Amino acid sequence: MEWSFQTAEKLAAAMRAGEVTSAELTDEAIARIEREDKVVNAICVPDFGRARAAARGADQARARGEDRPLLGVPVTVKECYNMAGLPTSWGMPQHRDYVPTEDAVQVSRLKAAGAVVLGKTNVPLGLQDIQSFNEIYGTTNNPWDYERTPGGSSGGSAAALASGFGALSIGSDLAGSLRTPAHFCGVYAHKPTLGLAATRGMVEPQAPPLPVELDLAVVGPMARTARDLELLLDVMAGPDPLTLGKAHDLTLPPARHERLADFRVLVLEEHPLIPTGSAVRAGVNRVAGALADGGARVERHTPLLPDLTEAATLYTQLQFSGSVARFPVDAHEQLRTRAAGLSADDQGLDAARLRAMVFSHRDWIGVDNRRELHRHHWRRLFAEFDVVVCPITPTPAFPHDHDPNPLERRIDIDGADYPYFDQLVWAGLATMPGLPATAIPAGRSPEGLPVGVQLIGPMFEDRTPLRLAELLEREIGGFQAPR
Repeated sequence: MEWSFQTAEKLAAAMRAGEVTSAELTDEAIARIEREDKVVNAICVPDFGRARAAARGADQARARGEDRPLLGVPVTVKECYNMAGLPTSWGMPQHRDYVPTEDAVQVSRLKAAGAVVLGKTNVPLGLQDIQSFNEIYGTTNNPWDYERTPGGSSGGSAAALASGFGALSIGSDLAGSLRTPAHFCGVYAHKPTLGLAATRGMVEPQAPPLPVELDLAVVGPMARTARDLELLLDVMAGPDPLTLGKAHDLTLPPARHERLADFRVLVLEEHPLIPTGSAVRAGVNRVAGALADGGARVERHTPLLPDLTEAATLYTQLQFSGSVARFPVDAHEQLRTRAAGLSADDQGLDAARLRAMVFSHRDWIGVDNRRELHRHHWRRLFAEFDVVVCPITPTPAFPHDHDPNPLERRIDIDGADYPYFDQLVWAGLATMPGLPATAIPAGRSPEGLPVGVQLIGPMFEDRTPLRLAELLEREIGGFQAPR
């Protein structure tokens, strides 16, 4: 039997039943990577020697009667996580030789749960793109179409999962970096509630791995089924051990409902700032139809929905002010001059990006206050609804575009061009207020490319969209292997 595309849940059960060993699973996964990854290029830092040793250790532990949630299960880790003994570069050439001496919290949790780490997956330069390519490791291709991107910045992880390189992966998400690759590659991902999963050690190269409370970014699970997502989230969730004394209780409540018919769902397919492509619209409506057929209450409009234009603007301001603060630009004074020259009437996203790159602290506080108002609107909405279904990006995976100036790139939506970064407005809908969102497969485009949607849930009620994802998987199907 070939195990490469089996779920983590099934692999664990098979090892418990003595049907296969972790050593056998690991050897099969490594052989598949060595055979298939020459063209996909998902695994940028293999760690096969230590993986085989960990697999033997897992088998010995099981023989002693031990059992852990991921004991012996082969997995991968996004390159941006510190792993002792392996390089962490974030795709930045000046850091290609940086090797941390300590595992990130989430890598430690994977190992404590018994997982076998096969290696690290590719990312874009500085994690700052919707694709996954860099000078050190090259370009990761979409397993469904090698001429297209698998997404970013967790594109290597999504491509690895779609290719059968391990059963699970861990990634991160600030601008859809878990959800967009899942959508482009036909797999599952979950962006947890902001602050739910500790991020220490998922840090820029050479920076000290401190328990920083990030403003927008989260770490989260990727898998080929909804149940595997929840299995891995349970391993990842919880506060940083260094801050336990001040942490709140982050125990997740159960899903609001167990049956499809009990869910109250708001379906969104239109955004005021960018059109939704026909293939993604069809995916949203396929999910909406399955919900209605299953007896769920499905609505398309509500006055409770926060203003989508303002939400996108706030997200853009928070995102770009934060990214420039972390990765300072040399031309700060030029940016200030350009921002000062903008017309007061120019309230587009391009203008919001430019102004945000030279924000004062006072400016940022004003935007943060507006965010709190949006969070309040979402609390009121989730008193009437359980989940919001909407796109992740307006299109399926797009062709590789390596224009060195991302602000000059364009995204083609049904034959019309739009600014490249405008496609992030849907990802930002959940990111800006810190809400959980589960990316699920929702069919194929006419060209045969995967199409996904996201299920946005109430803050710290991550199990609600995850449960709906599981129920929908039974109705419309889930992951299918490419080719």
